[in-house]
Amino acid sequence: MSTQTLVAFDLTDHQRQIGALAAEIAHREIAPYVARWDRDHTFPRELYTKLSRAGLMGLLVPEEYGGARVDYVSYALAVEEIARVDAGTAVTFSVHSMICAAINRLGNAEQRKRYLPQLAAGDAIAGFALTEPDAGSDAANIRATAKRTGDGFVLNGRKQWCTNGSYSRVFMGMFRTGGPGAKGVSAFLVDNDTPGITVERVTEKLGIRTSNTCDLAFDGAIVPHAALLGAIGDGFGSAMTALQGGRIGIAAQACGILAACLDASVKFAKERIAFGKPIGSFEGISFKIAQMATDLDAARILTYRAAALCDAGKPFAVEGSKAKLFASTAARKHAAEAVQIHGGYGYTTEFPVERYYRDAKITEIYEGTSEIQQIIIARSLLGRLP
Repeated sequence: MSTQTLVAFDLTDHQRQIGALAAEIAHREIAPYVARWDRDHTFPRELYTKLSRAGLMGLLVPEEYGGARVDYVSYALAVEEIARVDAGTAVTFSVHSMICAAINRLGNAEQRKRYLPQLAAGDAIAGFALTEPDAGSDAANIRATAKRTGDGFVLNGRKQWCTNGSYSRVFMGMFRTGGPGAKGVSAFLVDNDTPGITVERVTEKLGIRTSNTCDLAFDGAIVPHAALLGAIGDGFGSAMTALQGGRIGIAAQACGILAACLDASVKFAKERIAFGKPIGSFEGISFKIAQMATDLDAARILTYRAAALCDAGKPFAVEGSKAKLFASTAARKHAAEAVQIHGGYGYTTEFPVERYYRDAKITEIYEGTSEIQQIIIARSLLGRLP
């Protein structure tokens, strides 16, 4: 088996500083309020103003557009530290960063000049509109249309589960401009205040309640020709490019949830007394914590490897899928174990592990389900068998 994709690396001082900055802001600006935000399903819009002022919203934006342009390993560390405090904020930040990276990579000079300064330092949020009722994992089955007119394109259709959709300044959306299949899909950068675009429904979710998820309706919304991101028919490839980078972010988010579960479990196991001694002294508890720590290290290594390959300009799609598959599975598994370690307390809102449990599940679903990741990994080994 080839080992050419293996990457050896250690975190640099600068990368650690980015992670420390994200952790400091998360503990100061999120931790005191997250339980209430979660309970009230609040999207803390003012928080992103603070993240923008700290430079975090422009981590993947070049300096010439007002960003910090850090590497993907630094970005993954920032996502993890934010998710360690609140997974909902982490996914808002992750998707925003994913769209920034997509605009920088796929956009033309005018699009980069128009949008990136706003998204990096101008207190604007980016969103993503891909999924439809009949086009989730089967993204090539998109039905929402973009038809040419003299003024540009007319958008019609419905988009479901649009992350940051209610609050985005601009979102990356996929629409059908041609025939059936992937080659008939094109990508657009759509201003959210375009007439004809409405928020039909804000989705109430099991977890990540501080993240905004909504359904968007497009009824004759006209966008200029300049809104086209890339070439006609390149939209499916653009979406897959964005998702490849996004999977690093979701893997990092899962690492953050898992790290929070470990933190809470270690603390509780030391403090909770049963049968006259701390419950951490019992193998039934200590072994759960040992496995949790081991899987966290493994998830981090897979995530950092995928990020390092991306930074090196090497293929990382399969490695990103492995990272997301493993980290999300581990987060969901160990969030349940964290609740178990806390016993009855874990089932109450008195302790945060019930929130980690609710937040963890979505990491196995969005940015490509675990089943999709397994398909990608299997095909890299077996090819497309008949």
